[in-house]
Amino acid sequence: MDSFEQEGNGAALESLPPPPPVPPDVVPIKAESDAKKIVRHPMARRGVGTKGQKVTILTNHFKVSVGSTDGHFYHYSVSLSYEDGRPVDGKGVGRKVIDRLHETYKNDLDGKNFAYDGEKSLFTIGPLPNNKLEFTVVLEDVAPTRNNGNASPDGQDSPNGRERKRLRRPYHSKTFKVEISYAAKIPMQAIQNALRGQESENSQEALRVLDIILRQHAAKQGCLLVRQSFFQDNQNNFTDIGGGVLGCRGFHSSFRATQGGLSLNIDVSTTMIIQPGPVVDFLLANQNARDPYSLDWNKAKRVLKNLRIKVSPSNQEYKITGLSEQLCKDQLFSMKQKNAKNENGEAETLEITIYDYFVNHRNIQLRYSADLPCINVGKPKRPTYIPIELCSLVSLQRYTKALSTFQRASLVEKSRQKPQERMNVLSNVLRTSNYGAEPMLKSCGVNISSNFTQVDGRILPAPRLRVGNGEDFFPRNGRWNFNNKKLVEPSRIERWAVVNFSAPRCDPNNIARDLIRCGEMKGIHIDPPFDIFNEMNQNRRLSPVVRVEKMFEQIQSKLPGAPQFLLCLLPDRKNSDLYGPWKRKNLSEYGIVTQCMAPARVNDQYLTNLLLKINAKLGGLNSMLTIEQTPSIPMISKVPTIILGMDVSHGSPGQSDVPSIAAVVSSRQWPLISRYRASVRTQSPKLEMIDSLFKPGSDKGDEGIMREALLDFYTSSGKRKPDQIIIFRDGVSESQFNQVLNKELDQVIEACKFLDENWNPKFVVIVAQKNHHTKFFQQGSPDNVLPGTVIDNKVCHPKNNDFYLCAHAGMIGTTRPTHYHVLLDQVGFSADDLQELVHSLSYVYQRSTTAISVVAPICYAHLAASQLGQFMKFEDASETSSSHGGVTAPGAISVPQLPRLKDNVSSSMFFC
Repeated sequence: MDSFEQEGNGAALESLPPPPPVPPDVVPIKAESDAKKIVRHPMARRGVGTKGQKVTILTNHFKVSVGSTDGHFYHYSVSLSYEDGRPVDGKGVGRKVIDRLHETYKNDLDGKNFAYDGEKSLFTIGPLPNNKLEFTVVLEDVAPTRNNGNASPDGQDSPNGRERKRLRRPYHSKTFKVEISYAAKIPMQAIQNALRGQESENSQEALRVLDIILRQHAAKQGCLLVRQSFFQDNQNNFTDIGGGVLGCRGFHSSFRATQGGLSLNIDVSTTMIIQPGPVVDFLLANQNARDPYSLDWNKAKRVLKNLRIKVSPSNQEYKITGLSEQLCKDQLFSMKQKNAKNENGEAETLEITIYDYFVNHRNIQLRYSADLPCINVGKPKRPTYIPIELCSLVSLQRYTKALSTFQRASLVEKSRQKPQERMNVLSNVLRTSNYGAEPMLKSCGVNISSNFTQVDGRILPAPRLRVGNGEDFFPRNGRWNFNNKKLVEPSRIERWAVVNFSAPRCDPNNIARDLIRCGEMKGIHIDPPFDIFNEMNQNRRLSPVVRVEKMFEQIQSKLPGAPQFLLCLLPDRKNSDLYGPWKRKNLSEYGIVTQCMAPARVNDQYLTNLLLKINAKLGGLNSMLTIEQTPSIPMISKVPTIILGMDVSHGSPGQSDVPSIAAVVSSRQWPLISRYRASVRTQSPKLEMIDSLFKPGSDKGDEGIMREALLDFYTSSGKRKPDQIIIFRDGVSESQFNQVLNKELDQVIEACKFLDENWNPKFVVIVAQKNHHTKFFQQGSPDNVLPGTVIDNKVCHPKNNDFYLCAHAGMIGTTRPTHYHVLLDQVGFSADDLQELVHSLSYVYQRSTTAISVVAPICYAHLAASQLGQFMKFEDASETSSSHGGVTAPGAISVPQLPRLKDNVSSSMFFC
């Protein structure tokens, strides 16, 4: 109470009656402390870097000037309903309604233009006549998309005639009620404030309005909109990536506040769409089937649900709700007879098949539909069936399921563009988009330059690397190789064996012999393998989990003890079903280091790359920065420092029940920054913030990730606690920066305090982003920017401490820089020292002999998350049920936990 009394409240408190006694069965709750919780915000830039060779770079930001800054954007919320009061939930209909409203009631709206986001928000420049407005809007011909599923393909008599009379009206018009009510006003001045670094809610809203104007501009041209990207219905932009899926090229455009003022960031963007055209053609491609009769209709039903089709000959549009239970020639429905009445005077009904109806009553020729199911476009209880060959998929429908490995590879290959080509395409799109004519932009006085913005870049020199025999060298152009070089710390491999799941494709004896020979050249001593275990033929048809079990029975019967290492030959080059169960068995049940390979073309280069991974997993080091051995890394070698990489990986789109996986890798053996270990946990699906950094358990105290990392650092670094903790966080957007700084960092601090109340390490928090749309180009050169190119001016944030770095040599397509945001720096790095540290951390990745595009700890976190994610794939539900003690949020489903790794591999670089 001291603080109260100092404020002069003492007397008032003393005059209160004493508090009532606490009943004996009540456990008092500990009062929250009154100390205000510190809320951290991203730090401001302290200065720019100066090191490196200066170079002029072009970027895909186009300067924007804003003429009027004294007006206001007015924000209105929009509510749409049908005549009977039901809210409109269908996407796409909103824009049609608002467009019609704008045409019909122009005078009532003072002739104002709208910026409508397609959902519930609408913006104008200056106010509308009233704060609340109600309108009735009639849309003709909205039936095809919203017809309760009762219209037949030509609106005449149909396989469901009950609503026939209603549909006989000319034009299927529909009436909507629209309410527009005032929500807020946003000063345009807020844009200028943002450019001065005074960001507020208002400035973000004002930029959002400008973005919505661009989206609306694209929607009016019939584009598919995906966030801030738009895609035109143009065959030239489509490329087939297999499985009935097309890559569709479009453009991203968004307004950004930068140090150099307001800019429009335009970039090439790609999305996946369903192959338009006959439904059957799509299904054949999707299932890779020979003919329509060999299709799997359960699969087809899942993939077709909710897709939009056009039906011939009427050209009406519908949404697919399902498939008929029976084939077209067997599926019956009741058709009313026009001229035959029963004794009650009602039209008699005739049971007739869909096939018969279309062929005989509608005279439509059907070549192959008779023996296939029909498409249902009606409601589940009131189906409307259409023969499949009359149905064509509408263009520009997004494909949102996960791509196969081959589709992804094909998409990447086909959407690549060299820097020069990309610049030409972007110049063209700016010319043809004609933003100058957009009425809302005109009213704000927005003017967009057609020139790429020029920025000052610097090329940082590559750090010096050390390999075996004390040899140092400088990588050239972000690359090096181990020809005639030995590894800096080679491991010894004495007890090992080969496990072959892939015979008869290769000779495991040859692979073992060549591996030993290549190892010798790199300084790794490898004894001959103890044995080679070939999978028995009869086991190949078993499930992956059982195949692994059987293989281990073979190994245990022959080997005298646990091997140091197992080399595993897998049958498939990508995504082998055996990979997850094999890794799980080795790492979490036996603690054995294992390396998988899928032998296709095995040469010395391939085996050397394999040895880099094996050496790192077994505790060796391939190369390191010279400054690690002469402890002279600025700000890090003097003070014990731990470096963390954090990442969360989620199930693919459409898998809402797959747990997300959080991985944290941490450096060990300070002052090294090349050695790491990983801790991995599952958490609730789609949760981006890591919730297990600090986890007070029931009896053991803290069971969180940080405790593991800190204890390992302490034991591996000569009993030193880190006084500096540098966190690299991947995969969060700007809107989540405050959560990283407050929620996640708070957990890290709590974990430290739990270990030692008096320990106050200093923190640095850096977010790395790869999916942004800023690209850089060399002026007057067709090549990508050089490795080591750093940019911390002009296109960076007006106030916050961020920079772009291209550490790697972009070999194909256009280099994508990594955007680093320094959210917190309690250590006090100079801009140069921090940029140099980040650059150096791009050179310590043990799996390759190149600089990588994002710091190694983040890449390792990504690898660890995806490798342990494979563990989960083949578990059956009973194993992962809540009996395994999953993490459960109130009312949430239980999240299955990952099996713990054995101690002897948990601190290894098993993920390498």
